[in-house]
Amino acid sequence: MKHIRNFCIIAHIDHGKSTLADRLLEHTKTISERDMQAQVLDDMDLEREKGITIKSHAIQINYKFRGEEFVLNLIDTPGHVDFSYEVSRALAACEGALLLVDASQGIQAQTISNLYLAIENNLEIIPVINKIDMDGAMIPEVTDQIVELIGCKPDDILLASGKSGIGIEEILAAIIERIPAPKGNTDAPLQALIFDSVFNSFRGIIVYYRIFNGIIKKGDKIRFSNTGAEYYADEVGILKLGMEAKNEVKAGDVGYIITGIKNAKEVKVGDTITTVANPCTDSIKGFEDVKPMVFAGIFPVETDAFEELRDCMDKLQLNDASLTFELETSQALGFGFRCGFLGMLHMEIIQERLEREFNQTVITTVPNVSFVAHTNKAEIIRVNNPTEMPDPTRIDHIDEPFIKAQIITKPEYIGNIMTLCITKRGILTHQSYLTPTRVELSFEMPLTEIVFDFYDKLKSMTRGYASFDYHPLEYRPSDIVKMDILLNGDRVDALSALIHRSRAQDFGRKLCEKLKELLPRQQFQIAIQAAIGAKVVARENISAMRKDVTAKCYGGDISRKRKLLEKQKEGKKRMKQIGNVEVPQEAFLAVLKLND
Repeated sequence: MKHIRNFCIIAHIDHGKSTLADRLLEHTKTISERDMQAQVLDDMDLEREKGITIKSHAIQINYKFRGEEFVLNLIDTPGHVDFSYEVSRALAACEGALLLVDASQGIQAQTISNLYLAIENNLEIIPVINKIDMDGAMIPEVTDQIVELIGCKPDDILLASGKSGIGIEEILAAIIERIPAPKGNTDAPLQALIFDSVFNSFRGIIVYYRIFNGIIKKGDKIRFSNTGAEYYADEVGILKLGMEAKNEVKAGDVGYIITGIKNAKEVKVGDTITTVANPCTDSIKGFEDVKPMVFAGIFPVETDAFEELRDCMDKLQLNDASLTFELETSQALGFGFRCGFLGMLHMEIIQERLEREFNQTVITTVPNVSFVAHTNKAEIIRVNNPTEMPDPTRIDHIDEPFIKAQIITKPEYIGNIMTLCITKRGILTHQSYLTPTRVELSFEMPLTEIVFDFYDKLKSMTRGYASFDYHPLEYRPSDIVKMDILLNGDRVDALSALIHRSRAQDFGRKLCEKLKELLPRQQFQIAIQAAIGAKVVARENISAMRKDVTAKCYGGDISRKRKLLEKQKEGKKRMKQIGNVEVPQEAFLAVLKLND
């Protein structure tokens, strides 16, 4: 076991984690030249197109150092704040972490939050300044920032370039010398922590784990501690670029197991695997349950595709443990799911994956966050969805979630950021200069305000020089109202939104204007209204398509024309009473892009 090292790479977005992982794999000849490509561990097309890591990826590296053979288990992690749950799971399976900082950008918000996650897990941190061969590299300044943040010596910081391969030898040496070998006993009962799983249509569910104690052998009868399900280990092995079967996997190692499980509910990330013959007495304390930040409804376009969508959601949840969902019904859209996401990017990725990996075209409703309503009878109701909102006459007050936002930027953009955050109902709590050219701002803000387009606006206002990270605080009382959209007096529940009273009128007007563009004209007039309770705050009309019924009248008395027009008017009135307004799919999507 003293020759095993488990480590992961953590950093802010675009600081070069996947590129450095490529160089480590290339240098140690883990991957043949034929298989080598950029972002080799990112196996989803979506990851390559967007240039981001969405899933953590584990791979085993064999490396000879000073005449001894070492086994290094590397986990490459995502950088985006929406996938921080992936990072926390990867950290639970490691003893050390490479903290990567871009030489041209310095320390950014996500660097700090990932570092704190690693420190909470008692990991050995190896600071690395990456991209040192770039023109804008500020090596002395970034060294000072890291020394101030971690409290290490300047000599402990490694200099590297993931692109050109500078400093790879030194990084591998530091991993072996500085990161402690895993502790554990191969003779003790089996204790393995599940940190990921994936669905394979031929083999069932493949579970990835890290063994803390004991040995898992092919053919063993194993038990999942939380669910109590028991299975035989059909195949165990280690993770190279693909899966490599072995007869046994020992304590300290990271590996996979195939048991032929078909039911997604039986595998839980964070669960402990043990053997039936010699079970361990206590489970490993894994991670906390994920707390979704943003809620939205996902519905199939065809109502009869609901069961198929349910299967796809189960399989997707296996691969992405931060997705939560429950059943929901809507008058406008039929049966579907109320899903919890970690952020807007996470929601977009889930939607893309459903379409690409499972061929499911879905409709997503307006995202919103979770509120807590206090009624006059001192009941507490959690509201994840506008339809769950109790009657306004019963409500005493509503609490909304607040977050602590941490923004790191250049001093010249402070004014822009202040203006943006204050218009989003933010309160400045702290401002400090990390260096003369970098300032950190802390705000307390309602989560509702940052869900939609806050991140995009922040990037455009600061020309990409601001980094953003947030942590949930608590719920605080707020003036939240439910805004309904009515089409000819009928409520469209899928377009309802929970919104702060001060912004409701503006949002309602924009939404009505957008719907006027998108709804097809009918033979009768359509009234689009935004209403808070019984009070209409905005209205647009779509005029009816009209046929010129007086065209055949020429000459004669005006009463003939009037008679035809009156007849037409009666017909339109009757149509309006029985006519339905079909809401096209674009209308639901348009709400998400209102502020573009």
